[in-house]
Amino acid sequence: MVRYVHHQLIIMVEVGAVMALAAPVAFGVRGVPQVEGDKAAVLLYLAGASAFFGLVAVATRLDWLGGEKGDFETAVPLAAPEAILPPPRESWRRSFNAGFVVIVAVPSLAFGLLWSPWAIGWLVFFVPERIVKGVYALFWERRHGVLLWRGAVEEQPLAKGQFLYSSLRTATPR
Repeated sequence: MVRYVHHQLIIMVEVGAVMALAAPVAFGVRGVPQVEGDKAAVLLYLAGASAFFGLVAVATRLDWLGGEKGDFETAVPLAAPEAILPPPRESWRRSFNAGFVVIVAVPSLAFGLLWSPWAIGWLVFFVPERIVKGVYALFWERRHGVLLWRGAVEEQPLAKGQFLYSSLRTATPR
């Protein structure tokens, strides 16, 4: 089990890890690129498009648009949260996905080495969408006075994509 907010916001750490791996290699082999307006504009466009898709996802209930608003509203209470929920720091640790880092690092290195060192910047597409979703979920949690969780609980089978929630006052183990 991980908090949905942690899951969304940890993307910054994951992308930072990939950039820390890919940038020195790409810049070492291809050289440090000059700042060019068109390439910087493409990265800004990607960031803007990503933020737009994040806003669409949290503002709609349409599944085919990635809408999660309805998923939040159909969340079910977590049975026995004291026994199931991880400590706060554990939720952050579990949210980090090393597989995602590896899967994204390989094309980043390939793009950076074969095309241009600027190409490692395609990772900027992941960040704004997830930040928008994480901030929306944080506001949703505060508005409803609950914590939103994602993950599977054996004792509580759910429909695919359904979320769980617990009270803010639920004591989590330290």
